[in-house]
Amino acid sequence: MSEALNQQRTYALVGHGGSGKTSLAEMILKSAGAISRLGKVEEGTTALDYEPEEIKRRGSIQPGFANFQWSKNTHFLIDTPGDNNFCGDLPYTLAAADAAVLVIDAVDGAKPLTKNIWKAVKGAGLPSLCVINKMDRDRADFDMAFSSLSDVLGAKPALLYMPIGQKEDFKGVVDLLGEKAILFGTDGEISEAEIPADMADEAAALRETMVENIAESDEELMEKYLEEGELTLEEIKQGLAMGVKSGELTPVVVAAATADMGGALILDAVQALFPSALEHAAWQGEDGAQLEVAENGPLACFAFKTLVDPFAGQLTVMRVLSGTLSPDSTLANPKKDAKERIGSLLLTVGKEQTQSKAPAGPGAIVTVAKLKETATGDTLCGEKQRFTLKNPTLPPKLITYALAPAEKGEEDKVYTAVQKLLDEDISLSLTRDEESADILLSGMGQNHIEISVERAKRRSKASILLKTPKVPYRETIKGKADVQGRYKKQTGGRGQFGDCFIKLEPQPKGAGYEFVDAIVGGAIPRQFIPAVDKGVQEAAARGVLAGYPLVDFKVTLYDGSYHTVDSSEMAFKVAGSMAFKKACEQASVVLLEPIMTVSVSVPDEYMGDVIGDLSSRRGKVLGSDSQGGVTEIKAHTPMSEVLQYAPDLRSMTGGQGTFTMEFAHYEEAPPFVTDKVVAASKQEAE
Repeated sequence: MSEALNQQRTYALVGHGGSGKTSLAEMILKSAGAISRLGKVEEGTTALDYEPEEIKRRGSIQPGFANFQWSKNTHFLIDTPGDNNFCGDLPYTLAAADAAVLVIDAVDGAKPLTKNIWKAVKGAGLPSLCVINKMDRDRADFDMAFSSLSDVLGAKPALLYMPIGQKEDFKGVVDLLGEKAILFGTDGEISEAEIPADMADEAAALRETMVENIAESDEELMEKYLEEGELTLEEIKQGLAMGVKSGELTPVVVAAATADMGGALILDAVQALFPSALEHAAWQGEDGAQLEVAENGPLACFAFKTLVDPFAGQLTVMRVLSGTLSPDSTLANPKKDAKERIGSLLLTVGKEQTQSKAPAGPGAIVTVAKLKETATGDTLCGEKQRFTLKNPTLPPKLITYALAPAEKGEEDKVYTAVQKLLDEDISLSLTRDEESADILLSGMGQNHIEISVERAKRRSKASILLKTPKVPYRETIKGKADVQGRYKKQTGGRGQFGDCFIKLEPQPKGAGYEFVDAIVGGAIPRQFIPAVDKGVQEAAARGVLAGYPLVDFKVTLYDGSYHTVDSSEMAFKVAGSMAFKKACEQASVVLLEPIMTVSVSVPDEYMGDVIGDLSSRRGKVLGSDSQGGVTEIKAHTPMSEVLQYAPDLRSMTGGQGTFTMEFAHYEEAPPFVTDKVVAASKQEAE
């Protein structure tokens, strides 16, 4: 099995949305004989985009998986989404791969979004190969696309194939290593030919540049190249493979996926240049432990994706990290302190599944049905030698919406319907807001939230409404007050009596609430003092200006009186609440609004528009930094102004802008904001 494992390849297709990854995967699968004809994204007939929401929007919303043979060797391919809304779990997907195929299109080249994906690939330590796709499209510009690899991404490209023609004239490539032309026929067929005479000089120059880049990646090759001025074909191939595996070089192939041009060339490059799973560095465990990769070593599998099949139920997609996984075995889940029974091992091409009777070694991506305890991010291992992989870091959630049922009383049904999505999509989070009682769904963008809710509605038949969540305003005081709170109620029989004197004063920002017991001489009995504190806290939680919690204040209870019969905890709680409200009337209550730190990444040409837009949102720009044609802008902006920033930024930058957002601090809201919030609060109360 070891020789088969040495030739096995496990890799992910990555790239920005619209670069043609799914079409490229379709061409690869057809070239390998895994499918009989090319499906089309526009018609919803591709093998790897099969969810109804993917077919409707003509784009991937979750990774697609395929297992196939190429030159009698096993390949495991993962097609990742490129839309920023659906890239949240990319770190987990990359953790399951040994290498990455970066897809950029010949029309746009590498974009800022590509830079984020490239950074993730490099962060995962993966060797890479680049495919410049869509060479047959109008406005295809190979020179621009190729230059963007170094200009935008900072990559060191090694061009393997030079295009013969482009746009509607794209018909083949010059194989710079083999020094020959390869012409594309119909239905994926290729034939060899002489290099066109008018391209010979340019091909020779490009080959020389490629050889120089390969030589520079290895000291021994560099010395020989400098001394002799040339390298043998075998040395070039070995140097190229070493440069790719070390991350120094990124080989480049050109293709036109929808025209079925280039699939075999990509697969040959993957086979020749990508490492096998046995070459993977030791896996890092949560507790600092390391797991060396070995076919006969301790067994460990990483559950990196969960899917839901309408017939098979929950499916867990796992990467075998080390050891050999056999069907019908029992593994331990250290995180859950549970045992899992592994039934059949399923190999997939999209939604099509086949049972594998053979065991799966390192690098294999297998699907297992109906695991009881295992969730995305868990590691399954042998009972004796336990190992838990250190999970990759996920990006922060960018946008939050409140969910509500179409009919009152069905809140729990909505919560349950959406909660089921969390197993599949770890870039979603679901919470309940204690203040507003809203069900809050957070994700990577507006499309992400909307499509997730669409899936929940389709599967559970629940009726769910989306609304913008309430901004968590706060209230505080600017002045001091000294008041009495007296509660006296006399009805037939025992009455209620509580009397307290308090001082109210502001605390420094972020200091919170402080209660000081300064009672002396038993003016208020000990057992009633906590009731005053509780009355103050409950009144503060309800707010006095617009119904938002009041924060950062100090209350000193210094005097009072009581009645031996009529006084009670309830009476002093009411007295404390009355005193607090009375004090607030004198202490100048103001509204505080949450301020977010917003970091925006956009192409340089959009910088002015974005800064102007942030200023119009009452944002304060903290600074900007431009590198490689991309500007990073950091600003403090009120949360109320950026609740729906994602679609606005997308529109403003043609989908090329990205941002992150996190809470910074609270600031006093300007009068016009306060008036608006107070008016809305009164209207809601009415």
